Amino acid sequence: MIKGKDVKVILSKEANVVYEELNQIVGNEKKNQVESSVHQSLLRSINRVRDLLKINPFAGNQLPKSRIPKKYVQLYGITNLWRIELANRWRMMYSIDGNEIEIVNFVLDIFNHKDYDKLLGYKH
Repeated sequence: MIKGKDVKVILSKEANVVYEELNQIVGNEKKNQVESSVHQSLLRSINRVRDLLKINPFAGNQLPKSRIPKKYVQLYGITNLWRIELANRWRMMYSIDGNEIEIVNFVLDIFNHKDYDKLLGYKH
């Protein structure tokens, strides 16, 4: 709760697909007694960030409005975009919305650094 408002973290369909695939991979690794992996590190990181966003919705870095990809505006009608770093150079992109009762962090994407750069038009 922040300023007397409940805080929710909701995953988009795309972000949920990544999250569920990762959960499945990690589940299989644990069945095969894999103690540590990139997948497990990333899943822990995502879960940690989700918990952090419930405490502090503004924990990430806000991107300038000019950097918001048209894809997100068209699909979700967002007016703000935030980025937070995950393990292994992955990124979580989210938008913040709310009203008098609650604050909603809507997770748009969870992706690797290469896909993040491509979406935002960064070139190396």
